[in-house]
Amino acid sequence: MTSTETLGGARDTAGPARLDDLAAALLTPGARRDPYPFYARMRREDPVHRSPQGIWYLTRYADVEAALSDLRLSNDRDRMTRSYSALGGDLKALSRLTERLGRVMTNTDPPDHARLRKLANRAFTARRVEALRDGVQRIVDQLIDEAVAAGTTMDLIEAVASPLPMSVVCELFGIPDADRPQVKSWFRRFGRLSEDIDKSEAAIDQYEEYLSGLIRQRRRDPGDDLISALVATQAQDDRLTDSELLSTCFVLITAGDETTTHLIGNGMLALLRHPDQLARLRADPDLIHSAVEELARYDTVTQAIVRVVAQDLEIGGRTLREGELVYLFLGATNRDPERFEDPDRLVLSRPGNRHLSFGHGPHFCLGGPLAKLQAEVAVGTLVRRLPELRLADGAALDWRDNPLQRRLTALPLAY
Repeated sequence: MTSTETLGGARDTAGPARLDDLAAALLTPGARRDPYPFYARMRREDPVHRSPQGIWYLTRYADVEAALSDLRLSNDRDRMTRSYSALGGDLKALSRLTERLGRVMTNTDPPDHARLRKLANRAFTARRVEALRDGVQRIVDQLIDEAVAAGTTMDLIEAVASPLPMSVVCELFGIPDADRPQVKSWFRRFGRLSEDIDKSEAAIDQYEEYLSGLIRQRRRDPGDDLISALVATQAQDDRLTDSELLSTCFVLITAGDETTTHLIGNGMLALLRHPDQLARLRADPDLIHSAVEELARYDTVTQAIVRVVAQDLEIGGRTLREGELVYLFLGATNRDPERFEDPDRLVLSRPGNRHLSFGHGPHFCLGGPLAKLQAEVAVGTLVRRLPELRLADGAALDWRDNPLQRRLTALPLAY
């Protein structure tokens, strides 16, 4: 059975009989298609759930929001690897890849995280992101022009949602035009890191060598790009080592790529399934900022993130022990009726929309504003330029086989 099919049989229709079955059901094709009924039951029956393997699942908004700011829950790469290994996972090969990334913001705890985040914040400012808007608009218009010229249908993921963030990152980092095809091929490899460890590690080596050359060039001849800004930040504060500078460039370049792609894909699918809200956006284009926040809440790209318990703590009356893994289900929190009124409805003008799609606390996604800017431009332009946009006849929707991410393999559209 593929994830395009519905759950089959009486057992699937009724849902799993026990919560242990429910945790396993999150891995099924039915949950790929629609995980939200599973989350709703977990919130009702056991919102701080411990699986038979000893992994904790948190699904309530209040618990997850607090956990994201709790320093007793660690994001440290080495702790994470030890905890997975204790469960019998063989992470030796994959850990080679994380080792290549060094000590970056996304896999460190305070005080290193706070230091690296502060330095990156100085270079990756809101003003720098907003200055990209006109360039993003040009790229989106060009991609739509090419799709329309090619015929009356397109795969939105392939035609617009995937090439857009690659192109924007190349602009942001000042990647020379001649190098962009090679950089984009590395991006595609990074999107499949775990599929072929040897090829992925080779790609990381090549990309690090390329980035090191760019950093050396920007030191000699700085420009108005983000690498130049990070180099300048290092010159102002020598606590950022050369290795950390390289790793920071790497993670900033790659981190928002897939998130942006599938925020656009999931968002457009949600609009097409809710024609009343699509009509609202067409009638009021100024609604786009609120609309993107709601699209990010409604069908969250990053369904869950993982932490490891660094110090025993209590959540919801349950004691989580040091070394245990904790899955924070952002997708579940964003549909929590204790936080959102009528959470299963798409409401583009939803007030007070404090969703957790980009995290919360010290690890709040640094690239979130750039992802949302690209989604605003892409979704707004598609709605404005293609008034007959619809799902292609006979389109079968399929999601990638990763329960922690909500990513369409394709989105066939007609216009």
